[in-house]
Amino acid sequence: MGELSSNPDLLPGTLYMMILRTLNQGPLHGYGIAKRIHEWSNGDLAIEDGSLYPALNRMLHKGWLDADWGVTETNRKARFYRLTVEGKKQLEAESSAFNKMVNAIQLVMRTS
Repeated sequence: MGELSSNPDLLPGTLYMMILRTLNQGPLHGYGIAKRIHEWSNGDLAIEDGSLYPALNRMLHKGWLDADWGVTETNRKARFYRLTVEGKKQLEAESSAFNKMVNAIQLVMRTS
């Protein structure tokens, strides 16, 4: 998958928000997270491993995620990530800030 390659102008910080949102549905391994974001964006967003896994590690260090090893649906060993209480709070904060920004941009676009 390309690193958000279909949209190089993606707002900074949105990768964390999308990962948090994806994991809000339940634990997933890295490939599953990337696949779900790709599907939910109707194929417009593709996250490269080189962006995803460093972001997941940073989120683990921030305490937003926990991870355990498990077996995938294709019988492969993988690390499964899940939201922590702090991760859920971060998702709420990032979603709120993002929605506020989108609303502000829409106001400017409608009045210009």
